[in-house]
Amino acid sequence: MKGVRQKLADETIFAGIFALGSNIGVHKLASTSKGVNYNTLHHGVNWHFALENLYETNNMLVDFMDKMWLPNQFKKEQNLLHTSSDGKKRAVTAESLNANYSYKYFGHGKGSNVYTFIDERNILFYSTVFSSSERDAGHVIDGLQHNSGIRSDMHSTDTEGYTEIIFTIAHLLSTSFAPRIKDLGSQILSSFDKQNSDYQISPDYYINSKKIKANWDTVLRLIATILLKEEKASILIKRLASYDKQHKLYIALKEFGRIIKTCFILDIIDNVELRQQIEKQLNKGELSNRFQSAVSFGNNQELVQVDRYDQEKAAMCQVILQNIIVLWNYVKLTKIIMSSDEYQRAYLMQNIVNGSILTWRHVNMLGIYDFRNLLLAFESTNVDEVLNFSMAA
Repeated sequence: MKGVRQKLADETIFAGIFALGSNIGVHKLASTSKGVNYNTLHHGVNWHFALENLYETNNMLVDFMDKMWLPNQFKKEQNLLHTSSDGKKRAVTAESLNANYSYKYFGHGKGSNVYTFIDERNILFYSTVFSSSERDAGHVIDGLQHNSGIRSDMHSTDTEGYTEIIFTIAHLLSTSFAPRIKDLGSQILSSFDKQNSDYQISPDYYINSKKIKANWDTVLRLIATILLKEEKASILIKRLASYDKQHKLYIALKEFGRIIKTCFILDIIDNVELRQQIEKQLNKGELSNRFQSAVSFGNNQELVQVDRYDQEKAAMCQVILQNIIVLWNYVKLTKIIMSSDEYQRAYLMQNIVNGSILTWRHVNMLGIYDFRNLLLAFESTNVDEVLNFSMAA
């Protein structure tokens, strides 16, 4: 009947997330599992699994973990949050406009790049999918501006994730951009002053400040557009880079970015602790990619969706599944700490913080899936008790 809004059952929601996230597919999961009907599952996924809904679902998980005491113990500094992003190339079996050739990763086939964001608490807060021929850098700002609950103070990527323009935009968004740059010694250092002979290291390039000043109002309009979420930063950057002759705004952004990049390079050369911090955070991103492979095990880990929108829905379901397991780990460890005595807690905390929450060996992904009576498993968990728990320093 028209105008009737039917609420999905919990079993259908969980089954749909698992079907897309594990890459098994709706049809195969419905025909091999218990407690779910194919027609109901297919209708629920088609009409209720919008990308915006999946974003909100993941944001709820992120917000819940953000309120817990244990996840924040993994932060190096309690008032600062370090995040990172990394891509994982995955083959695409269907003919898709969002896939391209890459002999290094797919041989004679095509593939896409699943780009995921993670913070130092091992919480995944954003994911997107784009062609394997696109560079990661254009999508970095999208993830930083996506979730208002995640305020990144420092963000790291590998070499594929940085350009001078990303340095500019991140700086103006009050985020310290700290990529791991390959062949750091070959990078060009920039300076304003051509007359100063006191430099111990001579600059290779001199900034044209006139180009920055002439286009500064346009730069601020670009930042305002990104902050107001009128348009994604990746679309704006791609558009600026598409001109045959470099756009004036594009040149101004690069000139300003060279300043920030030079300051970062000089800082990272002398700061061993910063280099170690960046490497440690990027290792979490690499581990999350392995985690993604374990979760998305169906169909040989190949993307079967044709449209980019559908690919991003599947990628977000993978992130939701990963965050569910991470949340379960945090809840279980919190309950163990709560049940231990005062002398055991310090020892437990030392081992937990020095380890990794991104572990999934205790989760059996294979077998017969039963979606009946799902909520019975959570009856023994006091949510308020877990949220309100904190251990004195």
